[in-house]
Amino acid sequence: MSRRGTAEKKTAKFDPIYRNRLVNMLVNRIMKHGKKSLAYQIIYQAMKRVQQKKKTNPLSVLRQAIRRVTPNIAVKARRLSGSTHQVPIEIGSTQRKALAIRWLLAASRKRPGRNMAVKFSSELLDAAKGSGDAIRKKEETHRMAEANRSFAHFR
Repeated sequence: MSRRGTAEKKTAKFDPIYRNRLVNMLVNRIMKHGKKSLAYQIIYQAMKRVQQKKKTNPLSVLRQAIRRVTPNIAVKARRLSGSTHQVPIEIGSTQRKALAIRWLLAASRKRPGRNMAVKFSSELLDAAKGSGDAIRKKEETHRMAEANRSFAHFR
């Protein structure tokens, strides 16, 4: 048993323009090699494109996309008596949000094209509508959890 106390939860900071924690989480996930200003540029260009296409608040589109992509349950590999089982587990709210963001960014990186802002804005619009690669990933995860429901007692 650990003698140390539990680590306190870090609260995410706000981004400078939208004053939103979710946008800041996105920026931190999209950032590569510590280039935060480039990550901010990509996110803000994508938000501007969403606003031009939808003629609504891009934050509401972002929230709706993340809400649609957020999974309720995930599968975790557990090794029991020589065989590996995919055990469905319920996940907490912060982990759900992190998974949704990760899936959105992975789906937008997979899209054809060169500009990440364009690819991310397209993926956001698709996810808000209920289509796209990130939505497919969520449905696939839910299907796998449903198929392996018999291993739920291994939690």
